[in-house]
Amino acid sequence: MSRIRKKETDTGSASWLTTLSDLMQLLLTFFILLYSMSNLDEEKFASATSSIQDAFIGSNTGASLIEVYEGDEVILGQENTIVSQGKVGIEISPEIVEMYEKIGVFIEENELADSVDVRLDDEGVFVDIKEAILFESGKANLRIEGIKVLDGLQPLINEFDNDIVVEGHTDNIPINIQEFPTNWELSTARSVSVVRYLTEKANIDPHRLSARGYGEYSPIAPNDTPKNRSLNRRVNLFIVFDDKGGN
Repeated sequence: MSRIRKKETDTGSASWLTTLSDLMQLLLTFFILLYSMSNLDEEKFASATSSIQDAFIGSNTGASLIEVYEGDEVILGQENTIVSQGKVGIEISPEIVEMYEKIGVFIEENELADSVDVRLDDEGVFVDIKEAILFESGKANLRIEGIKVLDGLQPLINEFDNDIVVEGHTDNIPINIQEFPTNWELSTARSVSVVRYLTEKANIDPHRLSARGYGEYSPIAPNDTPKNRSLNRRVNLFIVFDDKGGN
């Protein structure tokens, strides 16, 4: 009898181990699946979405549902969409995207990427020039380094006939000096300095240019760290598409 009990015990133990082994394999498969989903390859994802598009609406509709533009988080599809700065579902004209790409190539080829960033939205393309390149802290007189950057951008500006709005921005640290009582005055003075240089020295048609000052009230990053505040201190050359917002 003792032998029979021992045999039954051994059989039960083997079944239990088999069940545990199967469970571990299932868990391993599950975690591998989760890992693969968290490291989704953009090219494979685009291919998958293209296949879904073919299945639902046919293959003769032109562009795929999704095309990812690196860096600025621009997604193009049946409606061109930008997701940077929390803007989702905004239709962007293909002409604006083409302009954005041309400007990006120009910036890279002329080695201006350390001084200039490029963004876009549904109204045009922003060429962001870092404040530290253009101006001393709390001042609105162009630095020599800033003049060199503006001179480098002159061929790009002349390549398009669009209106350009020069926009001055600051961080949220208050300024209170006789020349600039608030950041409003400082940001406006800086944008005017750039406009004057572009018209008087760079020979840009003044009819294409206007100046705006936003002070601290149009940030692109939270004013919570020195690095973020430096991002908000900038001057934009806003190249307006189809004259929207240019007046």
